[in-house]
Amino acid sequence: MSSSAVSVPPTRSFWQRVRGHQGRNLWFALFVAPFLIGLLVFVYIPIIWSAYLSFFDARATLSPTKFVGFANYQNLLSDTLFRNSMLVFIIFAVFIVPLTYVCSLALALALNNVGKFRAFFRSSFFIPTACSYVVAAMVWRLSFFNGARFGLANSLLRKVGGSNIDWLSGVGYWYWIALISLRLWLQVGYYMILLIAGLNRIPTDSYEAAAIDGAGRWATLRHVTMPQLRGVSAAVLMLLLIGAFQAFDEFYNLLSSSGTYPPYARPPLVHLYLISVGGADQDLGMGGAGTVALTAIIVLFGLAQNWLMSGQERREKKAIKQAAKTHRKEVFDG
Repeated sequence: MSSSAVSVPPTRSFWQRVRGHQGRNLWFALFVAPFLIGLLVFVYIPIIWSAYLSFFDARATLSPTKFVGFANYQNLLSDTLFRNSMLVFIIFAVFIVPLTYVCSLALALALNNVGKFRAFFRSSFFIPTACSYVVAAMVWRLSFFNGARFGLANSLLRKVGGSNIDWLSGVGYWYWIALISLRLWLQVGYYMILLIAGLNRIPTDSYEAAAIDGAGRWATLRHVTMPQLRGVSAAVLMLLLIGAFQAFDEFYNLLSSSGTYPPYARPPLVHLYLISVGGADQDLGMGGAGTVALTAIIVLFGLAQNWLMSGQERREKKAIKQAAKTHRKEVFDG
């Protein structure tokens, strides 16, 4: 009687599995885990905790016991200062979003056609992105807009016969120049890189066809570049809008003095910070309600972006199908 030997596959060690196909999932988990943990600890848990506090009377305590329901939300919406902070956001967004997009697009178009020293110029415009908002705000405040007598801005005004301006005071609206110029310097380089990436995805055949048809630079930009840059432009504009909504560092570090913030130019995050942390009451319940409200608005921005981009994709696919149908009809008729 004979027995057949059963072959047992050799057992691979842990490092052999890691180096093989089965180890790809492990490496993926190892690389993604820090990001997911950071997202959970610094984003999702604070949002959930803020939502919890928003239903309680949480003044100077993280362990509230008095449930107030939606009273904090009602008080927030009836708060004149909060409504004014939303107006500040709208004013800031109206200026910073189109200015940043136009400047970033102009730089992207200019540097995309540069042959020599392209990497140098791109790096030069991108370097401010690595600068801290706090440090940049202090440089702007102490060097360019330092009071009514000093600073580079007033020095230039005096050289051309102008008078000194107290840029950061509430007299007039000169502080908007400081705020917008600071944000422009910090973020133009980043969005320039995004738009350059979008420009590089445009097929060269489109430009060659436009050149054969005799299209000039403006016609090529209008009918070739911008339509094919629409998806990237929509993403950039949405990121700019969300960034304007989250403005805090430049406002607080430019305009605050000796730990106090002036009553003007308070964006939503600064107002909520002063309510929940900077104020005497430390009303964390009201601050939590504001956090939930701002998060909901940002989510709505994201949903609006997805809806616009998906609608654009549907229209483009429909146009392609219609063009193909017309082409087939012409071929069969011919």
